[in-house]
Amino acid sequence: MAFSVDIGIDLFGDKTREPAECIITVDGTTLDDLYPVLVSVQVSTSRAQAAAATLTFETRRLEDGSWNVQDLDLLKPWAPIKIEAAFGERIEEVMRGFILNVDADYPANPGQTTLTVTCQDESLPLDRDHMREQWGADGPTSDGVIVTTIAGRHSLAAHGDNADGLQAVSLNQDDTDIKFLRERAEANGYELIFSQGAIYFGPMRLTLAPQDNIMVYAGPDTNCINFSLTDDGHLPDSVAYDIAAREGEDTESETIEPDLELLGTEPATSADSGLGDFTWRLSRAGEATPEEAAARALAKANENAMKIKATGELDGALYGHVLRVGEPVGVDGIGQRYGGVYYVDTVDHVFDTSGYRQSFQLLRNAYGDNLEEAGGVLAGVL
Repeated sequence: MAFSVDIGIDLFGDKTREPAECIITVDGTTLDDLYPVLVSVQVSTSRAQAAAATLTFETRRLEDGSWNVQDLDLLKPWAPIKIEAAFGERIEEVMRGFILNVDADYPANPGQTTLTVTCQDESLPLDRDHMREQWGADGPTSDGVIVTTIAGRHSLAAHGDNADGLQAVSLNQDDTDIKFLRERAEANGYELIFSQGAIYFGPMRLTLAPQDNIMVYAGPDTNCINFSLTDDGHLPDSVAYDIAAREGEDTESETIEPDLELLGTEPATSADSGLGDFTWRLSRAGEATPEEAAARALAKANENAMKIKATGELDGALYGHVLRVGEPVGVDGIGQRYGGVYYVDTVDHVFDTSGYRQSFQLLRNAYGDNLEEAGGVLAGVL
């Protein structure tokens, strides 16, 4: 039986729903016997960092002197773990990875003893061995080939949407695999996301089909508990960077415009302000190649283009899905200017006795409600 959580009080009307259930599997064993003492499950997912989870258990000393949780010899470092959310018969993965730490707290009052289990996604084993390797020693290679090779030696798959990345005649690795991959992702201006047994290495995927809409002020269809946004006018519209000069020539400068698909009908720029161009110069990045310098500048320009940042919280049972980072999602009910498709930056999942909640941060580079053309559902229409 899964650890079932439900808010209980329907704040949004008479809409029926399935209570969200958290299913935890450790080394192939579902924690059925431990659900009654499982206090909370928190999972943080992000485009920029490894996914992490914290499981908190109440633990009790038994008559024979053993403890009911820590002495099961199941929750231990490096045990594989999977955390899923069940919505009725449908199950969606929240995170998979490995147990990183186990912390037992024995206070003066034995009735307050807890066991806290900290987990990290499948990038964790990539941080075990320091590797010295020359990539491209037998011929030119690409970052995409490097990612596929590293994924394979850790029993992971390369995501089908992965990009080739920069080409290299020779590239030296002198670090753990995960640190090296993060360096290559930064050099390309790419995301590096571990999810469901695969590594995604590539640009932001704004053209994917949007996830189910976040519904704000939508009567019985409402699934969003709160929503706030900031439209930051002090982010530049373009980025300039220096091009290495040839011998005897002055340093030249190149200006890069964002190249992302618009998540709306009108770009979020200051072009019509009457104040002229809005460009910031990017500091030179050490010994970066010209290709890397251009990729970093483009990545910064695209990041700056995401001038609209939104935060909020979903009732997970009403939303009925696990909100995924690194994919678009529609937001309905906040008006014509700001309503439309956003990009999911971070999601914090919390399962406890008060329900299943998902706190999110979203990004957007445009104005205008484009939900209909993106295939979104209008508020109040099932």
